[in-house]
Amino acid sequence: MNPAVFDSGAPAVKPLALACAIAVSTLISAACAPAAAQEAPSTIVVTGARFPSADGLQPIGATVISQDDIRRAGVNDVNSAIRKIGGVFGRQSLDSSPDFALDLRGFGTNSAQNLVIMVDGVRLNENELANSVLSTIPIDTVERIEITRGGSSVLYGEGATGGVIQVFTRRARDEGMHGSVFAEAGCFRQHDVRVALSQVTGDISADLAVARQGSDNYRENADFDQRNFSLGLQTRYIGGRAGIRVESAQQQSRFPGSLSLEQFEANPRQSLTQKDFGSLNTTRTSAFAEYRLGAVDLAAELSHRERNVRSNYLSGDFSSVGAYDGRQDQFSPRARWLGEAGGMLNEAVAGVDLTRWVRKTTSDYSRADARQKSKALYLRDELRFDSAHDARLALGARRELFDKDTSDALAGSLPESRAQAQNAWDAQLSVKPMPLLTVYGKAGQSYRVANVDENGYRASADILKPQTSHDLELGASFGDAVRKVTARVFRHKLRDEIFFDPTLAPFGFNTNLDPTRRQGVEIDADSVVTGAWHASAHVQHVNASFTDGPDAGRELVLVPKNVVTARLAWQPGNGQSADVGAQWVDRQRYGSDFSNTCDARMPSYVTFDGRYAVKAGPWEIALSGLNLADRRYFSNAFGCRYGIYPSDGRQLKLSARYDF
Repeated sequence: MNPAVFDSGAPAVKPLALACAIAVSTLISAACAPAAAQEAPSTIVVTGARFPSADGLQPIGATVISQDDIRRAGVNDVNSAIRKIGGVFGRQSLDSSPDFALDLRGFGTNSAQNLVIMVDGVRLNENELANSVLSTIPIDTVERIEITRGGSSVLYGEGATGGVIQVFTRRARDEGMHGSVFAEAGCFRQHDVRVALSQVTGDISADLAVARQGSDNYRENADFDQRNFSLGLQTRYIGGRAGIRVESAQQQSRFPGSLSLEQFEANPRQSLTQKDFGSLNTTRTSAFAEYRLGAVDLAAELSHRERNVRSNYLSGDFSSVGAYDGRQDQFSPRARWLGEAGGMLNEAVAGVDLTRWVRKTTSDYSRADARQKSKALYLRDELRFDSAHDARLALGARRELFDKDTSDALAGSLPESRAQAQNAWDAQLSVKPMPLLTVYGKAGQSYRVANVDENGYRASADILKPQTSHDLELGASFGDAVRKVTARVFRHKLRDEIFFDPTLAPFGFNTNLDPTRRQGVEIDADSVVTGAWHASAHVQHVNASFTDGPDAGRELVLVPKNVVTARLAWQPGNGQSADVGAQWVDRQRYGSDFSNTCDARMPSYVTFDGRYAVKAGPWEIALSGLNLADRRYFSNAFGCRYGIYPSDGRQLKLSARYDF
């Protein structure tokens, strides 16, 4: 759902534990009232060129969030894990869901269209102006999340200029049946109940996860309810494995709408759209197979996804009701040869990505039907040519063809059929001049094509041109698994960036911008301070601006120049644990301020979250909180001092978990 498109403003329990729970519940009720006016982490397998990384060929510059990280921080969904643990900036959702708009490297309003999200090798992005829905992935099934910043179109296709986020679900490994039951309640009638089960019998494994979560949320008319179901089956055989997963989710949301700055300052919890609501139902079925034939690894994913969106905007003078029904099919076979070449370790990967997407629209304002097919071939080769200094060179290229068809019976225009083709390439070099120091460089070209919504509301006669970016990154990493610091400088020079320009008469249009640039610095730090304390931080500084044309030198909108995220975890080994985090987000230009003439900017803000847990045998009781300082702030605003979507106030939550 995308409300902004239509928004005019844009077991038993021991008595002691029970007593503690009652006391904490009382604390929650009081706190929720609105204010007046030396041990190294365990080894984790990560993914390189769309295959599990070989020793000596680990991905360059990737951030990995483990299952332990997720549980220790007490996050309830994948989107929150990426923001709070991975340090990725997220912009408040518009539909009351926890699916914030994730932004890698400062792409503002169109951040969701400039990063690729993969789940178990299957692309989750939609060919429309909608965020990837990560909250429907049961958090208890997640094994790890990998974040790779920067141009990644060779392996992952269009829209990967900002980077790629990959989510991998767990494989049941322990013989017999295991599982967990989780229940949580908090402020604003927040509730989350989850059950996860796994069974391993010989070479056959199965896992099941069901969940229901919901909340009235901070604002009026912001109720959210979601139900999830996931079932996976896998089998192992000589040389490989295969499996299938079926997932479904149903969301019901109320749309609180936007506020002006005066309305926000008077009461950020209010809503002027009390009648607006919608729903989102998704189903995903995916199958995979892997097989090793000598030195060659073969793998493929086949998936089908259906997405049904209903929107009801009934609060304004001009009401509208809409239905969007889409489906997407993907097939991604690939092969890897891993062996010695001239005494050097060599990894050669070749793959094909085939995608078919269809959407039907039934609404008061549109009967648009749209189709897109794409087919891509990519090749990548990586050579470790000096094992003494871990020197590596990787080269890759991709060719992708797109066929687009649209028609709208209400528009009075002829059906459109267009073909587009794009190329991507990259080159990466890394070397370890000292035992603890690695330096690297990346250069390449990435791209994205306009989606159906962008082409459907444009000023040009023809469809929008593809967006291309020339990407450059230099970095260095110093340390080991116990203490490590990584610093990167990057630059993305974009031509024909696809963006909504509100200055185009009469009400703004999607267009290709004059040349733009994103450049900046990123720093990641991670340290096991002592055997019980672990600290991590992520810093991003980005400058996003026009480099040519009448707007040359002007800053792009909805891009904070600086984002700093820090976390501190305590695990003394006696059943207790604590995790606290803070994020500071710098000022941003309002969403309509293309001319940089608005006399105000969105204020900077700092938020704090934390969790304290006690574990006794199979039980774990935890108290957690978000926005602990109860800061009034907003991260999303589409006009100068208006179109504001307030962020949530303080929320405390109490949870219990039982593992078996």
